[in-house]
Parts: sequence; C-alpha cells; structure tokens
Amino acid sequence: MVQPNPAYVEELIETVKTSPFPAHMSMRLETINQDSAIIGLSLGNCHLQPFGIVHGGVLATLIDTATFWSVFMRLPEDAGLVNVDLKLNYLRPVIDGELKAEGIAIKCGKSISYAEAKVFDGLGNLVAHGTSTLMTLPGKSIKMSNRKFL
Repeated sequence: MVQPNPAYVEELIETVKTSPFPAHMSMRLETINQDSAIIGLSLGNCHLQPFGIVHGGVLATLIDTATFWSVFMRLPEDAGLVNVDLKLNYLRPVIDGELKAEGIAIKCGKSISYAEAKVFDGLGNLVAHGTSTLMTLPGKSIKMSNRKFL
C-alpha cells in the first residue's frame, strides 16, 4: 500500500476542519489512508431530533462522509468525488457523546467507486452501517499546496 504524504494529510485535515459544512456539523476528518478514513463527531443539542435522540440525518452524513474520504486517496490529483447512492441502516439510538465513522473503500474504479462505513458510539456500540456508490469528477479537485504522495 502506498503511504500518503504526511504534509498533504495534515493540510487536508485542516482544510476539511475549516470547511463550512464539517464545521457546522462539529465533524472532523481524524485519519485518512489509502482505502480508509475515520470521521469523528462531537454530539450537541443541535444534532438531536424532538424525541431527544440523534437525528438520522446526522448518522447518514457520517456514513456519506466516511465513505467519501475512504475512496478519496485513490483519485487522480485533478479529480473530485460525489456520492450518487447512499444506503444505510440505523441499528441503535444515540443520545449524546462522541461518534466515530469508519469508512472502507471496497472497489475503486476510474469513474465509479464503492465503499462502506460503520458508525460507533463512544462505548464502541455499532449504531449505523451503510454503503455508498461514488462518482469521480475530473477537474474538481481540492486545491492543495502539497502532493498526495511523495
């Protein structure tokens, strides 16, 4: 397995951290490697639905994000990525704490990729699982000063 450039990973994590939607969701890219990524989310009152449990859209967002970043390192440097299909199952309610989504790339192609993600609560309980089909978008890369690989 090819190891990513540590300077690129650091820059990417900072870029994601300061991007509007991840910041709004209190979501962070914690680790990224070729074929895997971990997304963390600190739950707050804004993530709850009226019954006091985490809204399903929060879990769906984590699965979408973890699958995206698990495929990302396989993209050409001049390409972006978009989700075209998301399937998930909610397995356990969550009220508070930290969530972690672990994304794994299953199949990476030139134009279509497929990945899965599992979301765990702070006690390590599996709370959601999902899969995603993603499409490569040539010419839609994230502008970075460092290169992905050394």
